[in-house]
Amino acid sequence: MKFGKYLKQNIEPSIGVENYLDYETLKTIIKNLTAKQLAPLTNPSSRGVSLSMPPPTSLTGAPITDLQNGVDILTQESFFSLLDSELKKIEGFTGKKVESIRRGLRVVNESLKGEEVISGLKEQVDGIGHDFLILEKYVNLNFTGFHKILKKHDKNLPNPCKAFYVARMHQQGWVRGDYSDIVVQLSSIYSSIRGDKSVKEKDSTSQAFMRSTTKYWVNTSDISKVKYAVLQHLPVFLQKTATGETDSQLTNSVYLDNSSLELYHGRLDKTPGAIAVRLRWYGNGLPETIFVERKTHRDSWTGEVSVKERFIVGEEEVKRIMRGEYDVEAEKKKMKEQGKTEEDIEEWLILVREITSAIDSKLLVPTMRTQYMRTAFQIPFDATVRVSLDTNLCMISERGYDLEGGKRWHRDPEKPIGAEEIARFPHAVLEIKLEVKEGSEVPKWVEELQNLGMLYEVHKFSKFIHGCATLLPEDVTSVPYWIDDISIRESIIASGASHILTKISEENTDEGEFGRSGAGPGANQMYPHLLPHGTSNQRGKGDVISARTSGQKFEGNPGDQVGAKFMNFGLNYDTDSDDNPSDSCWPSSCCVNYETAAPTSIQKVEPKVFFANERTFLHWLHMAVVVSGVASSILAFSKPGSFGEWFGIMLLPISLGFCTYALHTLHWRAERIRLRVPGRWDDPMGPTILSVVLIVVFSINFCFELYGIVEKDIRRAEGY
Repeated sequence: MKFGKYLKQNIEPSIGVENYLDYETLKTIIKNLTAKQLAPLTNPSSRGVSLSMPPPTSLTGAPITDLQNGVDILTQESFFSLLDSELKKIEGFTGKKVESIRRGLRVVNESLKGEEVISGLKEQVDGIGHDFLILEKYVNLNFTGFHKILKKHDKNLPNPCKAFYVARMHQQGWVRGDYSDIVVQLSSIYSSIRGDKSVKEKDSTSQAFMRSTTKYWVNTSDISKVKYAVLQHLPVFLQKTATGETDSQLTNSVYLDNSSLELYHGRLDKTPGAIAVRLRWYGNGLPETIFVERKTHRDSWTGEVSVKERFIVGEEEVKRIMRGEYDVEAEKKKMKEQGKTEEDIEEWLILVREITSAIDSKLLVPTMRTQYMRTAFQIPFDATVRVSLDTNLCMISERGYDLEGGKRWHRDPEKPIGAEEIARFPHAVLEIKLEVKEGSEVPKWVEELQNLGMLYEVHKFSKFIHGCATLLPEDVTSVPYWIDDISIRESIIASGASHILTKISEENTDEGEFGRSGAGPGANQMYPHLLPHGTSNQRGKGDVISARTSGQKFEGNPGDQVGAKFMNFGLNYDTDSDDNPSDSCWPSSCCVNYETAAPTSIQKVEPKVFFANERTFLHWLHMAVVVSGVASSILAFSKPGSFGEWFGIMLLPISLGFCTYALHTLHWRAERIRLRVPGRWDDPMGPTILSVVLIVVFSINFCFELYGIVEKDIRRAEGY
């Protein structure tokens, strides 16, 4: 579908067509200017003009005939003037609509000050939230439209202008405006309507919980929708350092590792007991209060739970920890003076000694830093459901500067960062943490959120792992599976790590062997340890990534289509004529059209899955032995030349078919499990075919036996 038609079909009646980008008029101007075959500027650096010189000729050398009083009626200035007026129109309408929404929220807040909630207030708030989402869709459509029309201009006319206007758009309020205060107000109103109350902090040591954490990628254009879906059930959890004017807070985490990236590889390989050590602080400015955290991995199938432990220190104390000069005994004395219990002090002491010992023995130094704006949703002290949404995510290399003997543990914020020292992640990251008591069900709204089609699950996604893989590619021996996901390809290339990406064949790109930006040979070919089991050569037999980049359609069950839907972002117009795939969302430049490329989707695999595959194989063999035993018995007791003999002969190849099918399925399913191939791991056709063959053979036997009985009865009746 052409974008012009797509725009018409998605115009919101309540907004009106007159408030949208006049795409068709701009397109017509480009078409008419193209017909005139305008020539580019002959001397763009010239600083002089002549008022008596006629207009330049066209590309064909013909004079311009469309003149009025010696002036060309239709020029590129006609296009630029209309474009400027459209930008002003969109910005003006967006500002008025935002003010209208804020005014509506103020009215609702006034209504909530009474002792009783006014009837129908929730419907009013729902309407305001709906208006906000409609406005965001309006902004996205117009933002995309400007990208499309500017690309069309540069493609058909001389003197390109897209870069200038795109940069200009990003400085305008309707694009860069932060309206998160609306989200905070909506959250507060919904919380008041629900009657949320802070739960008292409980001692969880005597309670049994099932803890589960799931991570998702969220497209930029879906962030507000996801926020609105969550805040209807959970309030925005503002940190103590937050001002309340925004729903998010800047979060920095400096991860420690050594020169061989021991911690990175341990976390990537999910080695039992693998740790990650980080220094985290919140808010703008230089760090003052730092959380020293240790995360320890445990395999869930063993019944153990991964844990996160931390203690708080000041900025100067971090320096002493990094230099190995942290005075544990002095801090222990302070804790006693503060009235801490012996049990708390002992737990703190063990944790501090273990972390400082790991830093000293493993020679850990600042290696990778993650930075993002975090929006948290949670009823205070109620950890049943916790949701966090990280936006503006970037990873920064903490290597390449002088640590000054442990006096410096993070980059100087006043010094610029090189392009290959920072990786900007194109999606937001949503994390859902559930602590549900045994026997209880997951809240229904959480399941509905997961099934909305706006979340793309990425199992065990790690910001630390992604940052090391993309910013330190020369130091890693393996990379995570999501690296080859096509939606983050451009961000990896921009950080200078294109050589770890999978090849894109020439038949699927117009710009060479490695795709649009020169992607390299690919992580699968470059790192043998990338694969969960086996080698990169074995991966070629059923490579998910190869299938993806070669244009094969996405296979799998309906649940897997959620990922494909996420990657298409719901935009269904033709990109061959005037649509740049990277212009399909706002304001991120990461969006790509994925009609022929399915996203990476990795199944979660536990050891028991392999054993289940073997048990299934043994069940099939058992059935084959039973069938062959029946066939052998029939042959042993049947008369030569009788139908029973033929029936036994027919059953023998069927039993051999069961054996062959069981062996083939064992290896086929083991390969799919080993490679984490997305989609179904069962075979609906094989059992059906074997069952039909058995039914046919048994039916033939039944018919012949029935015929024999009837024939005997007839002969007996006739006296034979």
